Order: sequence, then C-alpha cells, then structure tokens
Amino acid sequence: MMKRSEEKYMRRALQLARQGAGRVSPNPMVGAVIVDDAGRVIGEGWHRRYGEGHAEVNAVASVSNRSLLRGSTIYVTLEPCSHYGKTPPCARLLIDVGVKRVVVGVLDPFPKVSGRGVAMLREAGIEVEVGMLEHECRRLNRRFLTAHTAGRPWVQLKWAETCDGYLSAPADFGENPLHLSSAVTMRLMHRERAMCDAIVVGACTVRADNPSLTTRYWPGRNPLRVVLDRRLSMPLDSTLLTDGAPTVVYNEVKNDRQGSVDYVRLPSCSPDEWLKDLYSRGVTAVMVEGGGNVLAQMLEAGLWDEIRREIAPRATHGGVPAPQLSFKPSIVEIVGKNTIEIYHH
Repeated sequence: MMKRSEEKYMRRALQLARQGAGRVSPNPMVGAVIVDDAGRVIGEGWHRRYGEGHAEVNAVASVSNRSLLRGSTIYVTLEPCSHYGKTPPCARLLIDVGVKRVVVGVLDPFPKVSGRGVAMLREAGIEVEVGMLEHECRRLNRRFLTAHTAGRPWVQLKWAETCDGYLSAPADFGENPLHLSSAVTMRLMHRERAMCDAIVVGACTVRADNPSLTTRYWPGRNPLRVVLDRRLSMPLDSTLLTDGAPTVVYNEVKNDRQGSVDYVRLPSCSPDEWLKDLYSRGVTAVMVEGGGNVLAQMLEAGLWDEIRREIAPRATHGGVPAPQLSFKPSIVEIVGKNTIEIYHH
C-alpha cells in the first residue's frame, strides 16, 4: 500500500516533466518531486530547456529550508545523471544535499549514465528504488529511450491522404500542392514537429511543394531540415537551400558545406545510413514527411516507431497513392472533418 500511495508523487513528477516538451531535446523530459520525512512536498522541478539545469537541480533549488533535504525522498522520472555534461552530475548533487531515498521511474540507457547514477547513489548509502510507474515514464520519453537503445533516432512517419487513398492529385486537378489538413490539424502537426529534432523529406517533395518545414503554427524551435536527394536534383532556389536555416542534404554525389546547407555523401542514401549519421549528430527523434517513395522505403525496412496518418474527406480519383497499411491503428481521433490515425510498432 505504501508504494501505491507514493505513486501520486511520481505522477506529479510526470506532470512537471511534460512542461519541457519541445524545449529539452535531445535531452529527455524529466520531472522531480522532493518529499520530507513527514510526507510534505518541499520541492519540485523539471528540465526546462536544453543546456539548463536538470530536474533534480531545479527541485533542490526550489526548497526554501535546505535543512529539510536531509532525510528526504526524491521522486524522479528518469535515473539521475552521473557524468559531467552541460551541467554537473545530478547523482552527486543528491548525495551532497543528503537525501535519504531516491525513487526512479526508469533507468537511463544513455551510455554515459546507464545504471551508473543508481550505482553512485547506492554506493553513498542512499536507498534507491527503480520502476515506479515505469510504463508511464517510458511512454513520456519514448523518443529518447528508443534512440539510445536502438542506436538510431526514434522515427515517426507522417502523411495526409484523401479519402480515396492518394497523397497528391493528378496534374490536371488544379491544386498543387494539395491541401488536406485543416487549420486545426495543421497546428497539431506542427506540435508534433516541435517534438522532433529533425524533419526528413525526399527531393520529389521539395520539387513539388517547396516546403519550409518549420514550426510556424506552434511555439517551439524549428527542427533540423533533412532532404534525401541522391542526385542533387532539387532546384537551387528551393526554400530549404536559401532561407539560411540549417539543412542537411544526403546524396551520392558530394560532401560540401555551402552556407547553412551541409551536403553529406552516403554510399547508397539508405535509411540505415542517414539514420546512423543523424544519431551521430545528436538527433534522437525524426519525423519523415514524405514523399511516397521515402515512406514506402521506411515501411519496407521496418524503420519506424510511430505512424501519424491523416485522412481528409476529399477525393482526387488519382495521383500519388498513399502507403497501404495492413495493421490496425492504436488510436483514432476525429478532428473536425478529418480523421487522424496513430499506429505504434
């Protein structure tokens, strides 16, 4: 019963952690709650922004009476770090302030932590419990955990299609690009963009739509733009090449740097190759927006963790076919006249 009654503190820590969404990546979202030996919450904190204080640091700093930290329990959604990065180790801080017990939601698979934080705490005589609300803690940081477990970024495939199964319309349809998302679903999609470190499109999408791939309809930083362009066929006046924002172009022709555009030559531009390179750049989550060939390639290779499929009540009776899925969605949402289906691998 004790553990069940304590879950309210971890749920609060999860609630706090979510406030870092879209601001802390490639770090994880983490929340922390400190409770004194009388069962009173004396401190709270979360990781607010990449490069700034971690959840444990902010929680400790929020405690007005520092003497209460001795003998306290801290509930933290992810294992405290044990290494010097942009900030000192949180495990060392908890030791220094004298907490008695640390309750951890899930272990951190990042190679520089990976159990070392828990080991450091236990070696200092601190009681450590791991696994409280583990499923919820894993779900919160599924992008971060997948990246450092699989050695590649977490991958979301995203597309919008007509009710008769097309991504785009025939040349004589009179609408290019085809607008399928509503104002509301567009904002929701930009929220998803803000949760990712990079957005990936193929050269055909650039030629057809000339996208900017920003989060202009949702507060948050713009992800790195990535173009798969084997033969460097996209127009040189494309927005992605000329607006000054960072862009990576994977190709089979050259390695080069031109302003904000980084051309990276890969032997075959296969998903395995560019995902590995993105992971080496610190990218933990990518959204693959198309086009049809890129989406089909990812599906065939099984390199996806989530699919976001939007279906609009419009028919074009032709065009580029949308990917066909033989499995059922995990979640179905009706947003206005559109349907959003979420699939999990």
